[in-house]
Amino acid sequence: MDAFIRNDQYNFISYQTQVLINGYATVNDPGVLQALRALVRDKVMDLFEELGTQEQDMIEKITDIKDSDHAEDFLEALREYVIPFQTVNETALKKMFPKVKKLRIPDLKEFDFKAISYLGWNDFGQESKYIVAEVDGRLIGLKGTFKNSSIKGLCTICHSFSEVGLFVSQSKKSSHGTFVKKGNYICRDSMECNGKLKDLDKLDDFIERVKQ
Repeated sequence: MDAFIRNDQYNFISYQTQVLINGYATVNDPGVLQALRALVRDKVMDLFEELGTQEQDMIEKITDIKDSDHAEDFLEALREYVIPFQTVNETALKKMFPKVKKLRIPDLKEFDFKAISYLGWNDFGQESKYIVAEVDGRLIGLKGTFKNSSIKGLCTICHSFSEVGLFVSQSKKSSHGTFVKKGNYICRDSMECNGKLKDLDKLDDFIERVKQ
């Protein structure tokens, strides 16, 4: 069986296992629990346009979860079938940011590519943040200035509360060379952001705004 689950879908499924765990910890009514299982199953199945018999059987095992041990075993089995982020190397990254003369690239071996929907890293010395994301099957690079916020806020990408910073990008909007700056608050820690991302639509919307 081939990998068929995106990182954001895996995160959503993981969140739904916690919904079941909380339900079994607080509810005693069998009818309510049955309805909860059905609701969780439907939400998870709606993530996928089409599944084969094996994939569907694997996903539907979520309805058996009653505690954290069950959830851990279930999620560990699913992890094998998560689609990794596209393979990328230093040479490819440098080509994505041709105007950056001294691009500081992180150690790519430190990334779990099955646990990310986009590749992001900070260059605090230059107050910059870099994002590599997939658009229409190919990877693109986005660069912006990045300044940490002193308070927690809502991340534009993962839509969760976390330690955020202001990512400011600029684009040339006219033939006269006028630049327009756009700011979005996003997670300071991109790996943490990837772990909270449960919907690719928010990431796609962010990329589209930055690109315009």
